[in-house]
Amino acid sequence: MMIKRIPIIAILLFFVSIKSYSQLENPVRWNFSAQKIGAKKYQIHLTATLQSGWHVYAQNAGEGPVSTSIVFSPNPLLKYDNIFQEKGKLETKYDPNFKSTLRFYSNTVDFVSNITSKSNASTVLNGVVKFMVCNDQKCLPPKEIPFKITLAGK
Repeated sequence: MMIKRIPIIAILLFFVSIKSYSQLENPVRWNFSAQKIGAKKYQIHLTATLQSGWHVYAQNAGEGPVSTSIVFSPNPLLKYDNIFQEKGKLETKYDPNFKSTLRFYSNTVDFVSNITSKSNASTVLNGVVKFMVCNDQKCLPPKEIPFKITLAGK
């Protein structure tokens, strides 16, 4: 009877470990949105929400880790200002692993930029956000997340 239970227990432990590992591999959730702020003007929000204990680096993180970067795909209907404000609680701390003073965000950060449409037509804003997350014990490899935001015309 005990021999039959061992494979079942092993299978359950395997799935629990995979679920735990996959959660660690994705400690940040991104939300991409646009808010119309005027005629043909939009405010773009790329918001990162992090699991407790993890942080994502600022656009100018310091020496060592990969800074967060955002690149819009070309769209002839859109004019980008390519300046992103960071809205969140910026933390600055010396990291002995990187031997550098680093700038990062825990909990949440909102990267905000303005875009102007050259037309009244609806269009889609595509892009990629590249980022790196770390906690007190390790860093995960840099990741690129593509995004798509629909901008309603008129």
